[in-house]
Amino acid sequence: MQHLILSLAMAMQWKDLGGGRLELLDNGKPALVYNYGAQLAAGVPEDRKRASYIYPVYTPAGVSVTDDFPKDHYHHRGLFWGWPVVETGGMKYDLWMMKGGIEDRFERWVQKKAGAKDALLVVENGWYAEGVKIVKETVQIKTTPAAGSRVLEVTLDLEALGAPVTIKGSQEKGKSYGGLSVRFAAREQTKLTADTGAVVKDEDLVNHAWAALSAVYGGKSGTLRIDSDPKNPSGAPQWCLRNYGFVGAAFPGQAGTTLEKGKPVRLHYTVTLTD
Repeated sequence: MQHLILSLAMAMQWKDLGGGRLELLDNGKPALVYNYGAQLAAGVPEDRKRASYIYPVYTPAGVSVTDDFPKDHYHHRGLFWGWPVVETGGMKYDLWMMKGGIEDRFERWVQKKAGAKDALLVVENGWYAEGVKIVKETVQIKTTPAAGSRVLEVTLDLEALGAPVTIKGSQEKGKSYGGLSVRFAAREQTKLTADTGAVVKDEDLVNHAWAALSAVYGGKSGTLRIDSDPKNPSGAPQWCLRNYGFVGAAFPGQAGTTLEKGKPVRLHYTVTLTD
């Protein structure tokens, strides 16, 4: 019996915290929380409510490196994905800022398992534009017990359900943000790096295979790195890198891409956290 209790304590485990929040425990310690229900912080405008993102996420030593509802960008939300331009049926919506009558809703758990060797979560969500479901979003998060690093394999499958849906990055001049992104918590000694080396100044529209932010959080160091799968559509993304604490793998950029029924677009990323 004692051996069984010890084995269960060492295993990875999903735990529903209520309020639309599902926590993953690694050896009894928090690893991440997937927010499947709509979240809204106190004092934040109602139109900033959102779901389908990861916050918080921890390094192996338990350092929380992400932020949610930061005052300078209320729409930033931990490790998340969204697009500022979503067009269908002659209408335009904003899934980045959650404006224009669009939202990402939880539909069902496709798969939820955890054990001694790994943990897997597969979720089906829906993009609803003015109450009509226009896109099926399938999110897959896979990880293993942390051993020197915490590695998350994050896969997104996006499929239009009726009329084609076009998604685009920011249309602001010199920018293209939109896609998998991370907002970092308050910190010191920020260092941005990419496959080309140190990124000293803020950067846009530069292709990288990966990018990372290292910093000190309350006296403890932590690094989060995103690798974009070379098999992703469009190849290496154009990144949005900000020293105030933002890293985004921009896809598909300003030109955009069109989602069609029966032809899901798959995006895969490896997110690595170290101390």
